[in-house]
Amino acid sequence: MPSTLIQRALGAALLLAGASVMAQAQEITLPLKEAWFEGQIVHYVSTDVSDPNLAKKQGINYVPALADTLKPGMPVERAYKFPNDEQATVLPSIPRPLGGANADASYSPLWVLVMVRWKPGVAPHTLTSEEAVLAAEEKGEVELTRTKIVANWPVVRARGEALKGVH
Repeated sequence: MPSTLIQRALGAALLLAGASVMAQAQEITLPLKEAWFEGQIVHYVSTDVSDPNLAKKQGINYVPALADTLKPGMPVERAYKFPNDEQATVLPSIPRPLGGANADASYSPLWVLVMVRWKPGVAPHTLTSEEAVLAAEEKGEVELTRTKIVANWPVVRARGEALKGVH
C-alpha cells in the first residue's frame, strides 16, 4: 500500500512539474532595445540580422536571406545605427498606432543599417529623429554609411502604447 501511495504522489509531482514547464513555455522574455523616433524613445525587439558577426555579438538569429530584401521595391527602411553605441538607433517610422490598426504604410520591421559616425573634432550630441541625422550630415558633423546589413526589429512599444504581452 505505501508503494502505491508513493507512486501516486510521484505521478502527481511529475504531472505538476510538466504543467509548470508547459505554462512557462507560453511566454518568453526578450530584451527591449531603445530607439529614437521623432524626438521620443520607442522600444523594439531584435530577433534576426543578415550579418553573422552582429548576430553573434547580439545573441540573435543569423538570417542571410534578409539581405535579399535589399532589392528595389522591397519594404526595407533605413535605421541609423551608431556603431560604438554612443546613442540609441534612430528609426524613420513606427507603426501608427501599434498593433492591428497600423495605418503607416511605410513602416516595416525590416531595416537596412546606416552607420552614423561623428567626424573628428565634432562634439557628439543626441540625434533624436531622421531629420536631425540628415541635418547633421548636411552640416558635415556626421558621415553616413549605408551597409548591406538587414535587421528584423519590430517596434513593440511607442507613445504610451505597447503590443499585447509587452511588459
